[in-house]
Amino acid sequence: MSFNTFGQLFRVTTWGESHGPSIGCVVDGCPPGIELSEADIQPFLDKRRPGTSRFTTQRQEPDQVKILSGVYQGRTTGTPISLLIENTDQRSKDYANIAERYRPGHADVAYDMKYGHRDPRGGGRSSARETAMRVAAGAIARKVLGPEVVIRGAMTALGAHGIERANWDWAQVDANPFFCPDAKAAEAWEAELDAVRKAGSSIGAVLEVVAEGVKPGLGAPLYGKLDADIAAALMSINAVKAVEIGDGFAAAALHGEENADEMRMEDGKIKFLSNHAGGILGGIATGQPIVARFAVKPTSSILIPKQSVSADGEEVEVMTKGRHDPCVGIRAVPVGEAMLACVLADHLLRHRGQVG
Repeated sequence: MSFNTFGQLFRVTTWGESHGPSIGCVVDGCPPGIELSEADIQPFLDKRRPGTSRFTTQRQEPDQVKILSGVYQGRTTGTPISLLIENTDQRSKDYANIAERYRPGHADVAYDMKYGHRDPRGGGRSSARETAMRVAAGAIARKVLGPEVVIRGAMTALGAHGIERANWDWAQVDANPFFCPDAKAAEAWEAELDAVRKAGSSIGAVLEVVAEGVKPGLGAPLYGKLDADIAAALMSINAVKAVEIGDGFAAAALHGEENADEMRMEDGKIKFLSNHAGGILGGIATGQPIVARFAVKPTSSILIPKQSVSADGEEVEVMTKGRHDPCVGIRAVPVGEAMLACVLADHLLRHRGQVG
């Protein structure tokens, strides 16, 4: 299986399976001399960790990260940084009944079509368990970017139920189990997701990630566009089916004079009067907040029987037992933040290499 690495100068390679002994990653290209310890990484992993509320899988993984290389006396050396997380709460027997059956909506059938062999325990490499290492790599990317770049994420819709933009409050994101910036919406979502969970079903979500403090100039036309790489990074997250930058699809409903981000001068600098473009024009960062949204489909592993087929070509019904996220989008918020951080760190190093 190839293509386990992303990035050009800031490169991340992840490895491991959901029910293997451990998962890990190697971050290559991190500049030397940056202060880094496990304590810099762990808080981000804790945000993604399973079992933190009744609305996520009850698999109990501490997700304690270990730095195995690339750091000496508390600073990066410029050599590859290897990270490790041990898996401690696998229940492979939960997947015995689907070892030869394909879950509708899951990557099971596609993996078998491509490789002729797959790991059914939790989905193997196709499991969202792999994203823990992306979050760890994203913590290192944030150190490369520096404290002036602030990256935050939020859930803006649970299924068909969206937030009121007028109620947006970043302080609310850490005050509820949904990373929701609208306290009123978060309260309503509790009842909605409780009903979905009790029915043995699942539901999708829309997430938004924002990066502030990004200096203008990152990104390169035509085939190294910053927004193209952000879209690819977010689309690579498990269960993501759509990505948009700025106004995204909504821009198609606007007239030119509405969509154009007008400019004036303020204190000798260009000031944009709006941000329909999401902080990127022509594939290059403008210095405005970078805004991206991505849609996550409902979890495929559900208790409701669905028609499917087996590896032997037999028509069967599939019902997935075990511990699963009724909305995998909740824990995708810190993953989206991490992928945005990795792309920005990569483009920062590429920008320095081109223009100094």
